[in-house]
Amino acid sequence: MQDLPQNAFKEEAYELLSELEDSLLELEEQPDDMETVGKVFRAMHTIKGSGAMFGFTTISEFTHEVETVFDLVRNGELPVNKTLVDLSLKARDHILALLDCEESEQAQYAEAGAALVSRFKALAAVAVSAPPEPQTATQHPETKAQASEQITYRIRLKPSLDILHNGTNISQLLDELAELGTCRIIAHKGKVVALDELEPEDCYVSWDVILTSDCGEDAIRDVFIFVEDDCELTIHAVDLGSDEEGMEQKRLGDILIERGEISQADIDKVLAKTQRIGEMLIDANLVDRDQVESALVEQQEVRKLQAKKQEKVQKVSSSLRVPAERLDELVNLVGEMVTVQSRLSQTAYSRNDPDLLSIAEEVERLTEELRDSTLNIRMLPIGSTFSKFKRLVRDISSDLGKEVELKTSGAETELDKTVIEQLNDPLVHIIRNSMDHGIEMPDDRERAGKPRSGTVFLSAEHSGDSVVIEIRDDGKGLNAEALREKAISKGIISADDTLSDDESYQLIFAAGFSTAEKVSGLSGRGVGMDVVKRAIEGLRGSIQLESNLGVGTTVRLRIPLTLAIIESLLVKIGDHSFVLPLSAVEECIELTQGDIEEAHGRCLANVRGHLIPYIPLRKTFAISGDIPAIQQIVITQINGQQLGFVVDNVIGEHQTVIKSLGPLYRDVRTVSGGTILGDGSIALIVDLVQLMQQAALEDN
Repeated sequence: MQDLPQNAFKEEAYELLSELEDSLLELEEQPDDMETVGKVFRAMHTIKGSGAMFGFTTISEFTHEVETVFDLVRNGELPVNKTLVDLSLKARDHILALLDCEESEQAQYAEAGAALVSRFKALAAVAVSAPPEPQTATQHPETKAQASEQITYRIRLKPSLDILHNGTNISQLLDELAELGTCRIIAHKGKVVALDELEPEDCYVSWDVILTSDCGEDAIRDVFIFVEDDCELTIHAVDLGSDEEGMEQKRLGDILIERGEISQADIDKVLAKTQRIGEMLIDANLVDRDQVESALVEQQEVRKLQAKKQEKVQKVSSSLRVPAERLDELVNLVGEMVTVQSRLSQTAYSRNDPDLLSIAEEVERLTEELRDSTLNIRMLPIGSTFSKFKRLVRDISSDLGKEVELKTSGAETELDKTVIEQLNDPLVHIIRNSMDHGIEMPDDRERAGKPRSGTVFLSAEHSGDSVVIEIRDDGKGLNAEALREKAISKGIISADDTLSDDESYQLIFAAGFSTAEKVSGLSGRGVGMDVVKRAIEGLRGSIQLESNLGVGTTVRLRIPLTLAIIESLLVKIGDHSFVLPLSAVEECIELTQGDIEEAHGRCLANVRGHLIPYIPLRKTFAISGDIPAIQQIVITQINGQQLGFVVDNVIGEHQTVIKSLGPLYRDVRTVSGGTILGDGSIALIVDLVQLMQQAALEDN
């Protein structure tokens, strides 16, 4: 049980460090943005406080030194510059290393930590010794306004009964609150049970805290960031009214209602015994009835707005953190349910029982809804991956001596978390290549009439049941002739091969191919783009390459939304079933014996005046038996090229739960997995990309 709070701390700390990295990179671009400075300070403060509470003293002590420096920045005593950002990023990496290592291994990081601490202390010493700069009206107006604006908050903390079981120390939370400003703490002991019923490890007390501070609500929530799931937490700014109204106008009944201690109905019931204030004012001829009614309407509107605000706060906080393993298990169970539902539907249709058919249709509808809901739970915005590349671009551009800016769009585009995890390495390879081989040195760009700073554009957007990711740079582009000569020198192609520009561009995906003149830390070993292609194809995706010499290069990836359950096209060849990913299918046409004879033995189909090559799957999979008089060609689009696959019959659309074939079939390249059909038989999932590549090799 003691490991639970530590795991919670680590999980939240990883998120805070990711946000911290983004904030530091933003701060480098906008050093005067005091809001971003506040984000950095709060992240450091939260890691320090929570680290101390859960026993990570090394992290807490180290982070305290960084927090001290950013407190100086927040107070305008220390400017933000590249040196500070570089040092802070190294500190962030050091905290991450301490999180990842075992407690027994932390000693080996002591020297690096001490070196960083001394550099931070040196920065703080410079700030302390420097005379304070006079504040002007134009200097950090946001900071001055925030510092002078003291807000009073009502904080209600109702811990769960078992919150103390996992080692949470509530007194430390309250002490940390007290550090934020003037604080009054009231304990509610009404639920404390009799001594003979009392469990020493249970928490029966709740607290109200009246805090006056200029820190903002986010800083208050950060104090409770690791215990929000184990308590009821409400934070409200107390409406003090205007100076003219004065505090005496804040009635006791209103305060009790705002706190939720009593309802308006209870107040009305008590006040009904006396004359209402409105009636008393009318009787005294101080106001007329219309004026009172107008004031009552305004009062009602204020109450409505307050109710809406409360509802919004409750919606924001109604989230639940679930381990990824449980989601994976849920998806697997839903996959099994899809298979069983398919068997139920097939049984119902074969028996032609109206009652059973009705039940099967209802189960099918519910299963589809459950499948969609479950897969949506695993969907995450790809922006979580995009944000990591800002640091990558910054570090690589510094190593290369280049000026490169990363621009992103479509960060809100959602993908299955499993797909996002497997996309990270391919995207890193592509961005590195764009910066190393694509973007020119600043002086070379200037001579070419370009801005000294190059740009890498990273974008994502939905396209049907796939996501299209583009990595585009404004560098020098690909030289088709230079690529061809390099491939000849490496023996990848022969000197007699004639390649188009597009075919020459594809050479960069060949194993062992590199255009680097010498081996460096980034390139030159011929490992990279071939790995990218295999990884993308392993995700059942495709990769396209476009380039204009002197203008830039675009790498376009098309990735399926999920790897667990896909929409597919079920086909038959003899007695064997196969499925083709529906995202690649464009149409299905007939192939007669007459069509085959007109092509004179070549595997080409005339589709509305266009010749499209096709692959007979019966021959590919060596399936014997009689060929039907009329076969079907499934026309697909793969890596921008049309290709047909000939089958005996097209059965129709099918929900395919993807199953691995196991290590025994790891060398089989023409199928990417299998699925169980409703009748219990197995259908193989055809790997369209591998079949196309195999056909291209046979043609050569």
